[in-house]
Amino acid sequence: MLHPAARQPAAQPTAEAPLPPLDLSSARRVLAVRLDNIGDVVMAGPALSTIRRAAPKATLTLLCSPAGREAARLLPAVDETLVARAVWQDAGNRLSFDPNRELAFVERLRAGRFDAAIIFTSFSQSVFPPAYACYLAGIPIRAGQANEFGGSVLSHAVPAAPDGTHQVERNLHLVEALGLPVADRSLIVSLPRSAIDSAHRLLESIGIEPLRPFVALAPGASAAARRYPAERYAEIAAGLADRLGWPIVVLGGTTDRAAADTIAAAGPGIRSLAGRTDVAEWATVIGAARVLVSSHSAPIHLADAVRTPVVCLFSGTDRESEWAPRDTPAVLLREPTACAPCRRFDCPIGLPCLDIAPADAVEAVVALLDGRPVADAPSEPVPASTGDALPEDRWNRFAS
Repeated sequence: MLHPAARQPAAQPTAEAPLPPLDLSSARRVLAVRLDNIGDVVMAGPALSTIRRAAPKATLTLLCSPAGREAARLLPAVDETLVARAVWQDAGNRLSFDPNRELAFVERLRAGRFDAAIIFTSFSQSVFPPAYACYLAGIPIRAGQANEFGGSVLSHAVPAAPDGTHQVERNLHLVEALGLPVADRSLIVSLPRSAIDSAHRLLESIGIEPLRPFVALAPGASAAARRYPAERYAEIAAGLADRLGWPIVVLGGTTDRAAADTIAAAGPGIRSLAGRTDVAEWATVIGAARVLVSSHSAPIHLADAVRTPVVCLFSGTDRESEWAPRDTPAVLLREPTACAPCRRFDCPIGLPCLDIAPADAVEAVVALLDGRPVADAPSEPVPASTGDALPEDRWNRFAS
């Protein structure tokens, strides 16, 4: 049961009258909402840890997508997940018109008997559909970011973070505005020992000796507008194999197998694990790699969490300031275009923002590994050893 004062509807904040602190110290059931993809859930980690510390007696449930559930398993703050395909997240208009399905979803929320719901959204999403579902489910505290008028759907309405704010900071902006102190702003994941052992075996199965250096390459992305062409990734992989003399390991889901096969065909030192790893194993392999080359997708956030340097072929769909890795050396490559950020899922003009020469990506990787400054890096790279052996603690640093 929440403290009685916390159950009273909060006044809408103004510049002169900020929200009073939200007291979760006696809460028993808290719902966090993040209905997006793997990387989005990983970037919610610091905010979820903040809620966890503010509600020490509570079970923290994450309402997430099927893909998000896999990422949630790596976040120690999350006790359980509630998985849903929400109609307000149906970007492809794939869900049928079915009000009974939505009423059943509200009943699932009601059955959770939650004391509070803290709703995380990106810059382009409305907080009001999930907040209204929580309202109908009888959840008394409903907190989220909004600049639009929504009546009393939110009990705690926080003015949205400015456009261009990093997604991690946008999430933290919400919890800080609610009066919850943030102890750590960095991404972190907890990797099961079983995933570490499995990753060892998977790498050995494709001829990667334990503790030897290799490059991870992740060509996939949930949106076509963020996918650098597989044929050009193949050129990058072949160039890196030639320059570094290291194996190249291609990662991805089952939908990335065709691209991975194209890349792996570029040379004998290029091997594919696409479709053979779950998210925990994926993160472990990224953590063991000396560097990750990736599209703008979940792997760059997993790499940030396990501190693996990143070279990202970053499309013009979004701003670098919103999604770039922050705690690991990173280089984001993008061709300037007048249409950026377009916020599109597909590109009608042939991806000019990703017209990046494979040789430039290879040079960025080599410079990053050598600790040399690279043009367009969001921060100065730190030295990354190119020695022969991988320290043992790279495998175990984030073990749960």
